[in-house]
Amino acid sequence: MKRGLISVGLFAAFVVIVTLSRHHAATTPTTTTTTPTTTTTVVIPTTTTSVASANGSTCQGSDFSGAGGLSQGAAGTIYTSFTLTKSTPGSCTLNGWPVIGLASQSGATLPERTVEIPSPGNPGSFLIPAANRAPTTLTLSQGSTTSFSMSFSDVAVGSQSCASVAVVRVGTGVGSSTTPIALTYPIQPCNGGTLNVSPFY
Repeated sequence: MKRGLISVGLFAAFVVIVTLSRHHAATTPTTTTTTPTTTTTVVIPTTTTSVASANGSTCQGSDFSGAGGLSQGAAGTIYTSFTLTKSTPGSCTLNGWPVIGLASQSGATLPERTVEIPSPGNPGSFLIPAANRAPTTLTLSQGSTTSFSMSFSDVAVGSQSCASVAVVRVGTGVGSSTTPIALTYPIQPCNGGTLNVSPFY
C-alpha cells in the first residue's frame, strides 16, 4: 500500500513538473535583439577642369620659322627687320609687339631692354612705313608671313661694352614659346641691349 502511494505520488509530481515546464516554455517570451546596420556611402566629388590655352588662338613662337634681314644704319643707329613664316597647320592671330630675347654665339642669354614703338611721344622712325603704324590684328595660316622691325644704337658710351648678339629669340607674347633666328652677321646693341621694336605687320 505504501509503495502504491509512493508511486502515485511520484507520478503526480512528474506530471506537475512536466506541465509546469511546458507552461513555462510556452509563456516565456523569446527576445531577439536586432542590431541595425548603417550603410554610409561616401561620395567623392570629381572636378573636371578645362584648361584653356594661355593665349587661346594666339600664335606661338613655335608656330614659325624665322629669318633676319640685312642691317643698315646711319649716324650710329642700326635698322633691321625680321620675317616669320607660319610652318604649322591651321590659323592663329597676332596683335602687338614681339617679345625679344638675345643670345650669344654660345647660347648665353644677353641683357636686353625693349622699347615698343610707336608709343606716346615716339611715333617711330623705322625705314619700313608699316613698322611705324599702331598694332593691328593679323590672322595667319600655314605658309603666310609676318614681319617686325628693330633699331638700336651700336655706339658705346663711356667705358660700356656692347654685347655681340648671334641669335634673336622671338616670342609672340609674355610666356609664349620662341622662334630662334640665327643672324648671318652678329649685331651689337649698346646701352644695355636697348632695342626699339615695332609691332608685327
